[in-house]
Amino acid sequence: MSSEKERSGETAEPEQLALIRETVRKAKVPKAKPRTWRGAALARELPVARVVVNKGVLHLDQFFDYAVPEELDEVARPGVRVRVRFGAGSGQVRGGRREGGRLIDGFLVERRATSDYAGPLAALAGVVSPEPVLGPELLGLARAVADRYAGSLADVLQLAVPPRSARAEGRPSPEPPPPPTAPEPGSWTRYERGPAFLDSLARGGAPRAVWNALPGPHWAEEIARAVRATLASGRGALVVVPDGRAADRVDTALTTVLGEGHHTLLTAEAGPEQRYARWLAVRRGAVRAVVGTRAAMFAPVRDLGLVVVWDDGDGSHSEPHAPQPHTREVLLLRAAHDRCAFLLGSTSCTVEAAQLVESGWARALGAGREQVRAAAPLIRTVGDGELARDEAARAARLPSLAWRTVREGLKDGPVLVQVPRRGYVPRLACERCRTPARCRHCAGPLEAPGQRELCCGWCGRDAPDWHCVECGSTRLRAQVVGARRTAEELGRAFPAVPVRTSGRDHVLDRVPDRPALVVSTPGAEPVADGGYAAALLLDGWAMLGRPDLRAGEEALRRWIDAASLVRGQAEGGTVVVVAEPTLRPVQALVRWDPVGHAQRELAERAELGFPPVSRMAAVSGPPEAVEGFLAAAGLPGDAEILGPVPLPVVRPGGPRRPGDPPPGERWDRALVRVPPGSGAALAAALKQARAARLARGGGDPVRIRVDPPDIG
Repeated sequence: MSSEKERSGETAEPEQLALIRETVRKAKVPKAKPRTWRGAALARELPVARVVVNKGVLHLDQFFDYAVPEELDEVARPGVRVRVRFGAGSGQVRGGRREGGRLIDGFLVERRATSDYAGPLAALAGVVSPEPVLGPELLGLARAVADRYAGSLADVLQLAVPPRSARAEGRPSPEPPPPPTAPEPGSWTRYERGPAFLDSLARGGAPRAVWNALPGPHWAEEIARAVRATLASGRGALVVVPDGRAADRVDTALTTVLGEGHHTLLTAEAGPEQRYARWLAVRRGAVRAVVGTRAAMFAPVRDLGLVVVWDDGDGSHSEPHAPQPHTREVLLLRAAHDRCAFLLGSTSCTVEAAQLVESGWARALGAGREQVRAAAPLIRTVGDGELARDEAARAARLPSLAWRTVREGLKDGPVLVQVPRRGYVPRLACERCRTPARCRHCAGPLEAPGQRELCCGWCGRDAPDWHCVECGSTRLRAQVVGARRTAEELGRAFPAVPVRTSGRDHVLDRVPDRPALVVSTPGAEPVADGGYAAALLLDGWAMLGRPDLRAGEEALRRWIDAASLVRGQAEGGTVVVVAEPTLRPVQALVRWDPVGHAQRELAERAELGFPPVSRMAAVSGPPEAVEGFLAAAGLPGDAEILGPVPLPVVRPGGPRRPGDPPPGERWDRALVRVPPGSGAALAAALKQARAARLARGGGDPVRIRVDPPDIG
């Protein structure tokens, strides 16, 4: 072999090197993208790109113009992600192009022939991906949300558009399935206007309804039928629920009612890549129905025909990141802008839902009293007087009625025990009649920080001569019963029965239909196969005594959510609530009338000027910063400032909630209230004042939250 190679004048090594060189020459070596495109030709048509940069500061909440190099002309389309140089000074101009600055991300929103800016433009540094992810509908919605909550467009877009995954973009989305046929009404026949609502959706209408759902497991299937009716009309549907457990229930119902391929599930549990792939399928029109948690409220559904929000009173619907929008308000904006149907559903009823019906914007969708009595369990109450006379209650913090209910319920199935979680801080109330203690000036909740004199939690005024407006008593009460000890007593009282817990550390999804004690904190109640035989709602005073305007509404919502998991009265389902029977939320639970409770709450808030009748914003920060900000802000003439009052100091290493001040720092909070019709002016004034402060380099931080869910 070697002699043959020598005779031919060839060697093995040069031949292999030649082949390698030829392979390298033919390979496509990627070109390094120039940073400034100095001297590069611009696009012949529409050479200006209008970009929203990923800078969430308010004084930069505007579009910026960039030059489009000819090489990027084809891929630089509206809606794509781009990279731009930001922050270059006017002196850094070479060859007619602005250079320098920091490389940041952005979205191209428009191509234009000319720019409103007279000076030299920087060029687009590059197009991250040719996939258009920001359409005009989503851009308009983000702009509306930013204006409503006094925030920046860039912050809203970070919530609306998920992070990019190259592998997800490289995979094609499936072809959309044909529209399904219109569904049968099914369990919607239990509601007086239920079949008519479905029929309107199927015919392409846009009905708007506040739905008070009956207790029981049918709500997920009823949402699925409403989605199918919308898809039958050739339109899309969006359903937003508070948590992953509810999303799984609706996902299962949609699969049963629609079949595979008609909808997708958007939750954080899916992971970044899979979630982005599903989001792209929605954006491309391959999927017309979406169910998901809070972030899904911005899902870019094609030809949107229906938006649904379930259990809008749940705190999970409130976004903790700036500008902190609420799912209900975002979907209300979508329903108005897209002129689509709107369905707000819950087994309870918030004051905001009652206001939608009261204003005539939406119609009530509920069942008759006969249907309610058939579906709801029997509600029994135990008041303070009975507790004081009950020997068992004094020994184990449980009344005899509760013991009997548990014992009877365990014969037929599991029993639910709802115990308020730790951290429920009560507000002060009259010791005799339990009327909440409120300020005479602004009707805010009275507090006694550090066992000092009474003062208002909103406006900070002292109330040394307080007396109850109902009964004249001058004695106050604040008490919380230990939840852990109560659960331990239950376990010792029924040693032969398994005890399961569901709470913050471990949340159960379902429990089997056999005798067991299920101790749960509010919101973490698992679903029982076949329903619970009975339920105990303990420590009602701890829930009703929270220092919050929504304490009664929230307590009723938590009770009804738990009681809805219990079998109906005809099947022997019983619920015992340990709370004063004369209180309004307890009476509403006994009558199973959450709508009536919300209507009465709304009437009282209208009389006192409370949200949602008024619009309110919370301004918090160091005391000097809050005072200076309010003095400089051009608030509407009808604005009323309550406070400022000091916020509780967060100890280092302790738990923090969104919006809490930094650990160890003393912050104040002021509430700014305006009447109906001035909400947009208030948001604009606060946004402008904060933008001016940031542009001047204001040192102390000032936080703004429009329509805070908890205002004390």
